[in-house]
Amino acid sequence: MDSQPVTESYLEDASGFRGYAERVIIPETEAALCEAMREASAAAIPITISGSGTGVTGGRVAQGGWVLSLERLRKIEIFDGFARAGAGASLRDLQAAARQRGQFYAPDPTEWSASIGGSIATNASGSRSFRYGATRKHVRALRVVLADGSLRSFRRGEPIDFDVPLIRQPAARKHSAGYPLRPGMDWVDLFIGSEGTLGVVVEAELTLLPLPEELLTGVIFFPSDEKALHAVDAWRPIKGLRMLEYFDHASLDLLRPKFPATTAAAAAILFEQELEGDEEEIDRWESRLSDAGALTESSWFASSDSDRERFRRFRHALPETVNDLVRRNGFTKIGSDYAVPIHRNLEMLAFYRQKLDELFPENSVIFGHIGDAHVHVNILPRSQAEFDRARELMIEFARKVVSMDGSVAAEHGLGKRKAHLLELQYSAADIEAMKAVKRRLDPQWLLGRGNLFPAPGLR
Repeated sequence: MDSQPVTESYLEDASGFRGYAERVIIPETEAALCEAMREASAAAIPITISGSGTGVTGGRVAQGGWVLSLERLRKIEIFDGFARAGAGASLRDLQAAARQRGQFYAPDPTEWSASIGGSIATNASGSRSFRYGATRKHVRALRVVLADGSLRSFRRGEPIDFDVPLIRQPAARKHSAGYPLRPGMDWVDLFIGSEGTLGVVVEAELTLLPLPEELLTGVIFFPSDEKALHAVDAWRPIKGLRMLEYFDHASLDLLRPKFPATTAAAAAILFEQELEGDEEEIDRWESRLSDAGALTESSWFASSDSDRERFRRFRHALPETVNDLVRRNGFTKIGSDYAVPIHRNLEMLAFYRQKLDELFPENSVIFGHIGDAHVHVNILPRSQAEFDRARELMIEFARKVVSMDGSVAAEHGLGKRKAHLLELQYSAADIEAMKAVKRRLDPQWLLGRGNLFPAPGLR
C-alpha cells in the first residue's frame, strides 16, 4: 500500500479551505484500496476521499485521519454508447477519449480537470444541464468500496435492500444536498451526490451520446439587464438549446480588460444549440435577437470548434478573474450554489440584486446557469466586517431560496464549508433518516467526516 508524505496539495481545495491529516494513501489498484479501507476500519481511523481538488466546499479536505487519493485509478475504456472510467480519471481525458469515437459525455462542469469520482460525489452538472441534466442521469453502474473494505458492484435499477422513507425534494431543476431517499431507490442513486460519506466510488459506467452534427454558439450582449432576462424566458423553449448562461454588468466589468468588445453591454447571455439538421434555424436567430432588443452588431457567433473554444475561455475567464481578485483582497469569496424553480427565477434575481446593491454594490457579481434558474452569487469581501456581513447575507439568501421550494446546493454539494445549510433545506426528521443510512453503511462514521453532517471527534 503506497503511502506518501502529507503535502499541502492534499490538504486544501479550490475554495482555499484547509485541513490536516496523519497520512496520505494513494492506491494503484482496487485491491490496495480495499486493504487500506480494512486497515482504517480495524483501527477506527477516519478516511477522507480526495479527488483532484477542484471542489469549492471542502469536501475532499480532511480534518484528521487519513487522506485516500484516487489519482492513480485513471482507466478509461470507450464503447458504443458508454464508457468505463476510474474515479481518478479527469473529465477532460474522458471527453477527449469519447470524442475520438464520435461521442461525448453530457455533463459539463466548468472545471474539466475535475475527476470522475468527484463529479459523482457531488452530482455535478454545469452548463449543459439545461438540456441533459446532472451527472445522476448519465451513470449506468458503479463499483464501490464500502467502509469495511468490501468491494460491491451496483447497476442502474438495482434497489437498495433496506427501508428508507420518502424525503421530499425541492422543485428546482438542479439539486445536490443530502441523500435523495425514497423507498426502493437505486443503490446507484444513493451513492451519487453522497459526497464520500457512504462509500468510495472506484469506477463508473457512464452513458455517452453521439456528437451533434452541428452546433451554433453565441454570446449575446444586451443594453440592459431587463432585456437579457426577458430573452432567457423567451428562448428557453427553443428546440435543441442545451446551454443558457448569464453574465451581469459587474461580471462583464471584470472581463472587459481581457475582452474589450463587451464595453457597450450591461448583460450577456451565452447560448449553445444543437441544430439537428435544421438549416433555417440560424436565420430564425436574427428575428429573435431583434425581438429581444439585443446588441446584435456587438454579439459573437460561432459554428466552428475554434470559435466555440474562444467562447468557452470567455465563460471560464470569469471564475478565474474572481479568484484572482479574491487572492488580492486577502479574504475568501462568499459564493452561492442556489437554484429555484424556473417560475421564481426573476423574483429571486430581483431579491439578489436589491440586497447586493444595498450592501455590496462594488464587490459582487452574479453569473451562471440561468437556463436552470441556477445562478452563482459571488461576494468579494475586502475586510473582516464585509466577510461577516456576506456570510449573514448568504444565509438570508438561502432561507429565501428554500421558501421558494428551491435548493441550497444545486451542483457543488455541501461538503464541510456549507454543511450548516442542510438543516435549512430539510427537517430534523429528514436529516435523521439520512444519518440512519450513514450509520447502516458506515457504522463507525469513518468516511467523509464533516461532510453534510457535523463530525464526531476526530483522532
